[in-house]
This record gives sequence, C-alpha cells and structure tokens, in this order.
Amino acid sequence: MKDMNVFKGSDNYVVTEELMNAVNVSIALEKPLLIKGEPGTGKTMLAEAIAESLDMELIIWGIKSTTKAQEGLYVYDTVQRLYDSQFGEGDVNDIAQYIKLGKLGEAFTSDKQVVLLIDEIDKADLEFPNDLLWELDKMEFYINETKETVTTKHRPIVIITSNAEKELPDAFLRRCIFHYIQFPDKEKMAEIIKVHFGDVDQTLSDAALDAFYDLRKMDELQKKPSTSELLDWIQALMISGVDVANLSEKMPFLGVLLKKNQDIDVMNEIKEKGYSLRRW
Repeated sequence: MKDMNVFKGSDNYVVTEELMNAVNVSIALEKPLLIKGEPGTGKTMLAEAIAESLDMELIIWGIKSTTKAQEGLYVYDTVQRLYDSQFGEGDVNDIAQYIKLGKLGEAFTSDKQVVLLIDEIDKADLEFPNDLLWELDKMEFYINETKETVTTKHRPIVIITSNAEKELPDAFLRRCIFHYIQFPDKEKMAEIIKVHFGDVDQTLSDAALDAFYDLRKMDELQKKPSTSELLDWIQALMISGVDVANLSEKMPFLGVLLKKNQDIDVMNEIKEKGYSLRRW
C-alpha cells in the first residue's frame, strides 16, 4: 500500500486508532468499509475526512427509502430520446448519449481515485445491498442498452454508513470491513469540541459536557442528544454569552439539544421542581 493512500486522520476530525486502522485495512484489502453507529457519531464526516486527508474527490450517494441500486449505476433517459425523435434534435440512434451515470458509475469512470460514500444504506429496502454485490466486488457493471461493460479505472475507496435501522444481508456483510463507532466518552468529546471551537472557554466546555452526559443518562428521554446537537448547543451558549454557572439546572436553549416534545416536557418538569439533572 502506497504511503499516499494511508489515512492518518485530519485536522477537522477526531479519529480513534481503531477506526484509523479499519480505514487503512479497508484501503489495503480494497473492500468497502461498513460503518455503523448511532446518529451523530461522525459516520458521514469520516468519508469527508478521508477524502480531505488523501486529497481525493468525495462522491456522495445519499440513500432514501425509494432508492434502487440501478440508479447508482446508470439510468437510460428514454424521455429525452423520445423528445429528440419527435423534434429532430440530435442523433437518436446514438443511445450512449442518453445513458446518464449514477454516483457509482461516476466513481468507476473517474480519471482519478475517489472516495465514494454510500450514506445510510439501511434506509433502502432489504434487496438493495444484494443488488450491489457484483458491482462492489468486481467493480464493474453492464449497460444493457449499449452492450457495454463499464470497469473501474481506479478502484474507489468505498465507505458505507448504516444507522442499524435494519439488518444487512450476510452475503453483503462478508464483502465488507466492519467498524462500529462507539459514542465518544467525555474525554474524547472534549477533543471534538476543541477541534470545532478552538477558542472555547474551558469553564463553558466543562459545564456543557457535564450537563450533556447527565442528560444522556436519563432513561425518560425518547431521543438522546447526539454529538452534532452538543456542538450546536455549545455554539448557542458561546453566542448568547449566558452564565454557565449551574448550567444543569438552567438548561437554556433546550430546543437545540432535544427534538421531541415529550423530552422537552420532561426537562421543563425538572426545571420547575428546581432540580438539577444529577439530582433527578
């Protein structure tokens, strides 16, 4: 493995040694890296950090519940061809001009190696991962309309994220390197805060971290706040200039941390009774 293709982290992303090793094993073995973890643990940002670190283009294929595997390869624009045949625009016999590559197709045909992020693969139906087995394994696909096989010029670095909303097929998992991103502990989260807010007041950071982790310990919450919500909260605290003394009792800007009415109601009840999170 060439040194230029070794991921060593980036200035904007705090990476553990285990995660760094998983990325580099994936690159060395030329296998997709499947990243799981709860929302807000930096799965998507990892692909951005890899692309930045290795100075590569990042191609993002965001998966929805309606996404089909074929869309990532190519689509045949029959509507445009019909329009051209009716109005005499272009050579309708040249079918190749009506083939539009998807994100996977773009990654395969790129003149340089790229990082391909298949984001939130578990949102699609159960057959979606199986429909990509050949393409991700052999790094090629066949275009029926032009009788052409598209083979990758430079095998992309493939990062696949999942929020574990549904189980992925065993045949798909066998073809991936797997890593689960644990939710950061308080020490690691302090590093993440420093990366995003280098000039943050230490007292504010410590108080926010204490309140945040006390909040995540509450069983009553339906949706616990994530890393991204903590960072938004700290930014709100910094901008507002509020006194962070007794922050776990005041809990200002709750709507930044909590996104469900029931959770906000629970916190308002705690505040009305004059409790801090640790006394609740």
